[in-house]
Parts: sequence; C-alpha cells; structure tokens
Amino acid sequence: MKDFIDDQLIANILAEAKEQPALRVREIIQKAKELKGLTPEETAILLQTEDQELFMEILQTAREIKRSIYGNRLVLFAPLYITNFCANNCLYCGFRRDNKELNRVALTMEQIASEVKVLEREGHKRLLMLCGEHPTRSNLDYFLEAIATAYATKTEKGGEIRRINVEIAPLSTEEFRRLKATDIGTYVLFQESYHHETYRRMHPTGPKADYLWRLTAMHRAQAAGIDDVGIGALFGLYDYKFETLGLLMHARQLEQDCGVGPHTISIPRLEPAMNAPAAIAPPHPVSDHDFKKLVAIIRLAVPYTGMILTTRETAAMRSEVFDLGVSQISAGSRTNPGGYQEDSSDNFRAAQFNLGDTRTLDEVIYDIATNGHIPSFCTACYRLGRTGGDFMDLAKPGLIQKFCRTNALMTFKEYLMDYASPATLTLGNQLIHSLEEQTTDVKTRRLLEDRLRRIGSGERDLYI
Repeated sequence: MKDFIDDQLIANILAEAKEQPALRVREIIQKAKELKGLTPEETAILLQTEDQELFMEILQTAREIKRSIYGNRLVLFAPLYITNFCANNCLYCGFRRDNKELNRVALTMEQIASEVKVLEREGHKRLLMLCGEHPTRSNLDYFLEAIATAYATKTEKGGEIRRINVEIAPLSTEEFRRLKATDIGTYVLFQESYHHETYRRMHPTGPKADYLWRLTAMHRAQAAGIDDVGIGALFGLYDYKFETLGLLMHARQLEQDCGVGPHTISIPRLEPAMNAPAAIAPPHPVSDHDFKKLVAIIRLAVPYTGMILTTRETAAMRSEVFDLGVSQISAGSRTNPGGYQEDSSDNFRAAQFNLGDTRTLDEVIYDIATNGHIPSFCTACYRLGRTGGDFMDLAKPGLIQKFCRTNALMTFKEYLMDYASPATLTLGNQLIHSLEEQTTDVKTRRLLEDRLRRIGSGERDLYI
C-alpha cells in the first residue's frame, strides 16, 4: 500500500479553515447531529473555531451524539503489561531501549496468571494486553501463549476474563491470522503521530521507525479477518489539530478500503515517563481546554466509533470528558509488568508512564455511578459476532445501545453482587432500580427484570 497521509494536504485544509463565519460553523454542527459524520474540511473548521459560544455549542452537540449512539454506559477494562523489553527507542516512552535505569521484566506464564487473578478478584472481565516490541523477549509466540494463559485463568465467584483486546507491534497478514485464531477482541495500534517529520524524530531507531509499515497495519489486520480495529494518536507530540485530521483520514481510508472504519479511537495525552525526554517536555502540549475540544470534535466527526480514555488523565478530567464522547475507560490500571501483584517490588521503575488516575476499580465505579453512568463489563458483541460491519450497521443509526444498555446493567449487577464495596453496592442497586423504572419498552423491561432476577439467584454471564 502507498502512504495515504498527506502532510501538506492536512496543513492546507487547516489553513483554509481559519476565520470561518459563525453561520458556517453552526451549519457543520447541525450536520453532525444527523449522525453521518463530517468531512476533513468540516472537521478542520470546528478545530479552528476559537469563539467561546461556538465552543460550548460543539461540546453540547457532542453530549447529544454520545447519548444518541452509546447512551450513558461506560465500558471498563484493565491494561495488562506482560513485558517491558523493547527494541525501539521512542523518545516519549519509559520502555525505550536507551532507558538503562528501567527495571526490565518479562513475566512468566505463572506470573501472568497471578496478575490476571488479581484483576479478576477486583471484578474485571475485559483486558487490554500489551508489551514492548522485542525479537526474543516479547515475540508473537510469547504473546499468544500469554493470551491463552489469561483466558484459562479462573478464580472464585465466577471470576474470568471474557474478552482480551490486544495492543502489539504491527504484524504481517499471516501473523495477524495467528493472532485472530486466539479469539481476541479488538486489535489496537496507535500511529502515535501522523506527522511524518515528527514521527521520524520521535522514533530514531528500531523497527517502529517504519512509518508506513505501522500506518498500514490495520489493513493487514482486516485482511486477516480481524474486523474490529482501534486507532489512536499520542497527543502532545505534534499539533493536536493536525493529529485529529490524521485520525479522521485514517478512519476514512479504512472504511473506503475495508468496508468498515475503526471500532475505537484512543485519545491519550503525553504523561511523564522515566528518561523519556519528549514525555517530560512535550513538544506540543495540549491544554485541558483543547483536550475537551478535540474529544468533542472527534465525536462529531466519527459518531459511530467508540472512544477510549485511559488513566493517563486525572479523575477530574476524566469526569469532564465522559459525556463528550468517551465510551470505554480503563480503571485501577498499572503500566508496569507485574504491577497488580501485592508482592511486586520496585515496579515504579518498570512503568511505561505515570498515571493521572490512581483510584481502584471500585472507587471509579462508585464515581461514575454517582454521575448516572452505567458501568459495563459487557463482551456480548464480540461473542455473538456483532463485530466489524455488523456492529457498524447497528452503531451508525444509534441502534447498538438497545443491546448495550441491557447488557451493561446485567454485568453491573454481577459486579455489585460479587465484588462491590458496601457503599458501591447500595448506590449501584439504586441506580439499577431507577434505570429499570425508566425502561419504557415492555418487552425489554420484562427481559431485563428476568435476567436481573436470575443473576440475583446466582446465574452469571447472561447477555443478549
């Protein structure tokens, strides 16, 4: 494949989008409400809008679109880092090859099982498995064995991992077929920066220095049968407006070539990392104002795509942007291999980056439930084949939430019964009862009441 990101084209689009009249901005906002997405040119006009009144209208429209497509549920997951050995020298990453002070760790299968047990006993059902890129210490065979180990690990109270999404270095099509055979969920890969010169400077050595191999990885994954893919940019490496358009162009290219756009878009901001100069002093720091703006505009531009927010952000910032378009969040995270085990020592020197939100899973759930969000551990779509084009056919017109809301409430009920603190249990049951009362469709309400009763009687893993 040829390179489909044109730096000069993006720069021209942004330049032409400056100083547009308010009427034009409002026309684009109105178009976004049709849930059909925006062109790069329209998105650029919103990105260049600095008027505070128009900014607030963009935020409000993002809230409306988020509710229309995904309702008020937030899917929860935990990242599981299995090794921090890496052959790359990315200037923003604590795992970088030249970080000689990093405590290098490659977990054994027994240690991976122990990590999974800790997460299961907290209530997690979904993992994002990650590792550094290294030819021997984190190769594909090791990664596939780790996936099998995590799926096979079970704990009391029905503790199990029901779906593993993965973030691993770009593979060949044949290697992607091997990955697909392990029953993964979404394959996630960040381009980091879509700006070619910035990408070159940030990746001076190592296999990751190949921009095009990374850019086209999602096409190879789709060719191998992985129809749920997730893209992302690391905001702070280059101008956030450029990166947002890069993400949009990547999404449009996937839809054009593969028939389906990205299942998720991740929106991490740079956080400090040990001996990582670009993380300590971001070249293009993104303010909180601009971060909220880019989250909202991505929701307007690609309304059907799930948006992932990690614990890089503080608890306060996470709460602010949940309503603007975020549909998946990590909670209770550790970014170092072995970090979930109580006996792990000196692991702060093995982390990829610093965390902004260090709360436990239960504390996060209590907080989001207090604000009316439904914590969800649902994996139904993956397991029933609602992926790729089938998922998009439901997501684009906003029909997916008729499944998501009910499944979210069922998995939340499981969590409350098996893992919640007393305070979260009380609050959660009140929220579920309130949402039951708000369910107006008679058939859906009867189904929900029946499933919740069965879960209350001890059944687990019910979904529609």
